[in-house]
Amino acid sequence: MPQYSKIPTIVIFTTVVLDSMGIGIIIPVMPALFAEVTGSANISDIAVWGGLLASTFALMQFIFGPILGALSDKYGRKPILLLALFFMAAYYLLMGFAQTLWLLFIGRLIGGITAATHATAKSYMADISLPEEKAARFGMIGAGFGLGFVLGPLIGGLLGEWGPRTPFFVAAILAAANGVLCFFVLRESLETKNRREFMWYRANPIGAILDLRKFEGIYPLLLVLLLFSIGTSIYPAIWPFFAVERFEWSPSMIGISLTIYGVCFAIVQGVLVRPAIKIWGEKKTIIIGFCIEFSAMVTFAFLTNGKILIILIPLASLGVLAQPALQAILSKSVGDDRQGAIQGVASSLNAISMVIAPLTMTWVLAVFSDKTAKYYFPGMPFLLSAFMVLLCLLIISRRNQAVTS
Repeated sequence: MPQYSKIPTIVIFTTVVLDSMGIGIIIPVMPALFAEVTGSANISDIAVWGGLLASTFALMQFIFGPILGALSDKYGRKPILLLALFFMAAYYLLMGFAQTLWLLFIGRLIGGITAATHATAKSYMADISLPEEKAARFGMIGAGFGLGFVLGPLIGGLLGEWGPRTPFFVAAILAAANGVLCFFVLRESLETKNRREFMWYRANPIGAILDLRKFEGIYPLLLVLLLFSIGTSIYPAIWPFFAVERFEWSPSMIGISLTIYGVCFAIVQGVLVRPAIKIWGEKKTIIIGFCIEFSAMVTFAFLTNGKILIILIPLASLGVLAQPALQAILSKSVGDDRQGAIQGVASSLNAISMVIAPLTMTWVLAVFSDKTAKYYFPGMPFLLSAFMVLLCLLIISRRNQAVTS
């Protein structure tokens, strides 16, 4: 049984917050950086390069997530976490100094490969948590991500006043400082008896997924995770474009709406997950979260009043209750020696969703937002996402209650 103080939990939470801040802190200055490097002020050209770099980052996460997960099952969580943090610091420095597009691409390759802090943090949390604690601990990680999501862009916007490269250097300092903190404070969480040999055949997305076939009911859960990740990725994929098309919002209004969602996201995962699991259990919490998410997406699809949308954002954010409960069931579905593997697979599925969602959802939005379209309906991407969540609801509802609660 895990017997740890609260210090590692606090350090892991801080790690996720700083990591998310480091990612979000650079968002406000990306257009200016691309304009500086490419020498083009054409926003369409800049957006194309931004999309390619984003897909490159996500693709590297998809490929290398299981590799780093398998390595953490062999060598422990702490070495992989430290490796990821210090390479992440190098990635930010490279992005800050880059004067050419190919250097930016190299930077994004490195960043995507070493973006293992969330998966490794979840593996660490799984190691030090009792089964009944896992959902709440994963909720804490989600809250840390939400908090960093809120603080990062705000700080990045302020730092951007000193130039588009300043936030990258600050992010590098945060990542390095976080690495030093983890080095001196964290103890290794994976016991020697629970380690397993690293094998290349299972250290890739397909091999890692196939290696989990011995665990009953794991594939439906992974399918649910993939569909839910794609469905909920609609928010970062099309929110700014949808808000402009449907409500004619200004950039500041878009920023306010995202900040509201980020704050609510953090509160739900950090405060409400534990009592929800205690009252309803994991399976019912997932079902309730899916129902809320489905209802929110259908409502957003048909809304024409931006003020009502703002009012509904806190209610819609309750849908994220499902995430930590689903992660807890996934974690408990495999052995202690495969926590890194399952989190690596989860990281890969989340990454591939971030490749699929922007490409498909923006295309659907473009088709149904064209003024010459036979059916003008900008809310169509939300209906498509709602359908994916509905499939998740049907799959999880059929899962054996005795196994999941």
